[in-house]
Amino acid sequence: MTGEIGQFALCFALALALVQAGSGLSGASSIARATAFGSLAFVVLAFGALTYGFVTSDFSILDVASNSNTAKPLLYKITGVWGNHEGSMLLWVLVLAVYSALIAALARGGAKLTGAALGVQGLLATAFLLFILFTSNPFLRLDPMPFEGSGMNPLLQDPGLAVHPPMLYIGYVGLSASFAYAAAALITREANWARAARPFMLIAWMALTCGIALGSWWAYYELGWGGFWFWDPVENASLM
Repeated sequence: MTGEIGQFALCFALALALVQAGSGLSGASSIARATAFGSLAFVVLAFGALTYGFVTSDFSILDVASNSNTAKPLLYKITGVWGNHEGSMLLWVLVLAVYSALIAALARGGAKLTGAALGVQGLLATAFLLFILFTSNPFLRLDPMPFEGSGMNPLLQDPGLAVHPPMLYIGYVGLSASFAYAAAALITREANWARAARPFMLIAWMALTCGIALGSWWAYYELGWGGFWFWDPVENASLM
């Protein structure tokens, strides 16, 4: 049932993201704030379901069978959740939902600006959830279920994977909040959007700084100065 719970949770999160987008952009800020919290709850449920599948080695889930095995330590079972494309996209949406909930909770800049910003965040969440459900679903089933999984890329079996990708995502996705406030200012013609967005900008920049530092440290002791990861677009995007 783990995969089905995660699948249904993503569908409910998508429905709430659509309501959040529509209500926020139409000026119903109270509805947008409520749906932001609801969407976060369902995304957390989906992420928890996938994590549970990795921890319990549920190889009936294709993503688990392709990126984990029973011999892996618990740390790498957990980090295996985002050590692949499908799981990393789910982590991306989770961070996006957290930022939406923070915007709703803090309500910086007033109800009008907050509602419009949540509407933009809802559109972003809708796009990513549609992408996950239709092209990158982490809850696809595998039948028959294998007795053992394929395991993770050896380069990723490192404590750095527990901190580096989430830190970068906090930075990358955090900039969506700044974008949402800027877009909301264009929609509502509110002038105080920069002050409202400032905490989110600072959090994102600090996270990107920590992320690129951790990535440099990880790449150095894992590969030395071979330069194999020097042109990694993820690392260079965080630096830029």
